[in-house]
Amino acid sequence: MPTTQDITAALDPLLIAASRAIERQSFSGVAIDSRQVQPSDLFIALPGEHRHGQEFIADAISHGATGVIAQRQPPDLPREVSFFQVDDTLAALQRLATYWRGKHRVKVVGITGSVGKTTCKELTAAVLSSGYQVLKSEANLNTETGLPLTLLQLRPEHERVVLEMGMYGLGEIRLLCQIARPQIGVVTNVGPVHLERLGTLEAIARAKAELVESLPSDGWAILNADDPQVAAMAERTSARVALFGESPQCSVRGTVLSTSGLEGISFRLTCDDQSADVSAPLPGRHNLYNALAAAAVGLADGLSVQEVAAAVAAADVPLRLRAVSGPQGSTILDDTYNASPTSMLAALDLLAELPGRRLALLGDMLELGSFEEEGHRLVGDRAARTTNVLYTLGERGRIIGEAAQAAGHQDVRFLASKEKAAPAIRETLSEGDHLLVKASRVMALETVIEELTS
Repeated sequence: MPTTQDITAALDPLLIAASRAIERQSFSGVAIDSRQVQPSDLFIALPGEHRHGQEFIADAISHGATGVIAQRQPPDLPREVSFFQVDDTLAALQRLATYWRGKHRVKVVGITGSVGKTTCKELTAAVLSSGYQVLKSEANLNTETGLPLTLLQLRPEHERVVLEMGMYGLGEIRLLCQIARPQIGVVTNVGPVHLERLGTLEAIARAKAELVESLPSDGWAILNADDPQVAAMAERTSARVALFGESPQCSVRGTVLSTSGLEGISFRLTCDDQSADVSAPLPGRHNLYNALAAAAVGLADGLSVQEVAAAVAAADVPLRLRAVSGPQGSTILDDTYNASPTSMLAALDLLAELPGRRLALLGDMLELGSFEEEGHRLVGDRAARTTNVLYTLGERGRIIGEAAQAAGHQDVRFLASKEKAAPAIRETLSEGDHLLVKASRVMALETVIEELTS
């Protein structure tokens, strides 16, 4: 981990003052949450939405922090704690991560897209792990703070880094690329996520394209050829381009052989004149694209088709969608983490693959901007073709239900409140039923599942 000397060198332009308790003192880790500090960590006091990290320096030290980066030195700072004063602690975190990444000879893979980034990141890390020592983003640490924290975990043994890159606006992915300097960039798709902030799909595509624009000429841009907005990014990079998808022009192509609902998919992976059949434990046809993107990264990085196929088949990927036991022998698909039209349609398509009666509780999708009504109507139209019983919740959820009725659905039930959801659904469920529960995070529909399963 960085030493006091590394920190001084990295922060030189930002440093106002520094008191180093021990020359070349090294830190075991870096933390921005005092509750997560481990002994000998460096604590960086970042501004928060409601509280400032400056308020938690004493707590961080009580948990074992031996170094602090902050805007002001607290009067009771212990002598054994190294202190670095800067005006901008977020900039300090980012400069330190940039410096630390520069000290390691590693290949960095950046992954972005409107949906599927985390699954793609996990699969890519699994593929590369078959040939290299890999560091990957934990959970979805894909922001201006999360990505630097991942890079600061770099150790000499690491050969590859797989980073998820998220964004809310233009310029954010470019900043992440300046910190991480990726040689391989993956764009999974472009959809109406954060449309309220960016206004148009074209603006979202421009923001995602910052990844491929930042790649070196000897790098690789891994692009979804079946998404027109992504395929067009081939013109915006000086790097070599590998297209993945189902289209004939793809250099990494997948042909679905069979789908088995929650058990996964089987597909033929083809690259040039080589192919291999893959059975992947990835529920839903949409996960073919995540598997192909990961395969394309592995192939670009020197792995064989057979090695990539074996790694995808063996991948143990944590998925946001969970299948849990429900009342009366039913199964609940808990996909309550978040929702966009793209992910809603994918979840409904997965539901359609499952046996028995298919029910869904769908609620509001947020941040869709001008696409709000159309996005909800698209979901309602798909629900009419994939569900036997449809429950909707929320003002925007009502649009889903009305669109389903307009498309011919015979059993749409509008719920007046979340409190009424579990009792109404419980009396409908029977053995063998599958219930999908999905909406934007703010709806907190996991509370309905908790009530159904308690």
